[in-house]
Amino acid sequence: MRAGIPDFRLGTVLATSFTATLTERCGDAVERIPTPQRLVDWLAVSGLTVESCTAAQLGLARELRESIHAVATAAALQDALPAAAVQVLNDRSVQGRAAAVLTPEGRRRWQLGSASSVEDALGVIAADAIGIVAGERDGKLALCASPTCRAAFFDTSQSRTRKWCDMNTCGNRQKKARFHANQRKNP
Repeated sequence: MRAGIPDFRLGTVLATSFTATLTERCGDAVERIPTPQRLVDWLAVSGLTVESCTAAQLGLARELRESIHAVATAAALQDALPAAAVQVLNDRSVQGRAAAVLTPEGRRRWQLGSASSVEDALGVIAADAIGIVAGERDGKLALCASPTCRAAFFDTSQSRTRKWCDMNTCGNRQKKARFHANQRKNP
């Protein structure tokens, strides 16, 4: 972690991991990609390496992130998908140039060309979000039970009843709060 910049909260699902670059949305929001270089760093650890990023591209990335969050939230709540956010996802998806490649382990991985840009990486993220919302993957979209977080996450647990976006942060915080409340009630 660079001085003063919080660590990334990486998950196993690209699109929802990307929305986790802004956490505590309903509390004191924590921006994890405050600069273009941090977006380059996040893309690299997510397997979407690009050479550089401009302030304008960071703006496109944040717009995509918020659109994914809006669409995923609506899908999790079984509400109508917000048209403007859907349009952003579709626009980013068609503007990107990337290829799906098969790894020796039998997994799909996205490969950007040698001259790929941030827009190409955003296209991959948008395509992942579209696949999730369209129900092409085994799991369901859910919202974190933490009242300050409310992050959208993709629940692949067997029962599909996961409550927290991340047990090590939101889940642990809620368990500690319950423990301390019980301690105060029963000294």
